[in-house]
Amino acid sequence: MDTLLQVLQITAPVFILASIGYGWVKIGWDFNLQFVTRIAMTMSIPCLIFMSLMRAEIEPSALQALVYASLAAYAGVAVVMAVIVAVTRLDLRTYLAPLIFGNTGNIGLPVALFAYGQDGLALAVVVFAIMAILSFTIGIWMVAGAGSPLTMLKEPMVHATWAGGLFLYMGWSVPIWVGNTLDLIGQMGIPLMLITLGVAIARLKPGSMGRAVVLSVVKYGVCIAVPAYAAIYFGLSPMATGVLVLQVAMPVAVTSYMLAAKYEAKSEDVAGMVVVSTLLAIFAIPAILSFVV
Repeated sequence: MDTLLQVLQITAPVFILASIGYGWVKIGWDFNLQFVTRIAMTMSIPCLIFMSLMRAEIEPSALQALVYASLAAYAGVAVVMAVIVAVTRLDLRTYLAPLIFGNTGNIGLPVALFAYGQDGLALAVVVFAIMAILSFTIGIWMVAGAGSPLTMLKEPMVHATWAGGLFLYMGWSVPIWVGNTLDLIGQMGIPLMLITLGVAIARLKPGSMGRAVVLSVVKYGVCIAVPAYAAIYFGLSPMATGVLVLQVAMPVAVTSYMLAAKYEAKSEDVAGMVVVSTLLAIFAIPAILSFVV
């Protein structure tokens, strides 16, 4: 009973805030999705990442192990999903990237924060940053058939990650007034992302729901098993293991739908996976937390 209550306390704020965004759209109120997303992804989340890493109490060896485990986890998931897509003869441009990359930002960061506190958030932003780099390079190549590693140089989150990692490694800090300013900006990030997630889902027009259910279940299975094995192999701590599994096992991100629409893949099928996998997260995330927290 205590475990169930703890899990509910962790997950309730995530889904309540997303529901606010969903209800906002259904009521008919205006919400500039592009504007809010730009604020979150170019200003608020980079500040959150930098401050979380700068203040983290992570041994360099533990941080290195988490980076290696994250890369190995995403590589393993990519191989398994590529085989599944090939065997089932699904369209690679449509399905491969969404099956690999999850919503580690909108959902993963808040869950890690509520489950493990600031130390867990610091670990989660490391996994999130790795996912973002892979998604903005290899992920775009999967959907569009083209992509450049230079793309990641345009992302503020990438710069915030290496800068925060450098400050962590060197033991540096920023002046108090700078830290307070960055904290205020960063505190907007998680609520904005969760509300934006609800808004985006409310505006989606999903298709192929039956297939979306099957693929979402497969995604959860693979994206739980592979990072769990990677965590064991690289000897991660219990907290780092929980964070890694949670981050990799997040539902399909709305950005996957946006990329599919932009590069003329089957965006309605991706929208179906976003909706179904996010709904399944209501049950999947508490189930994962009951084992890893």
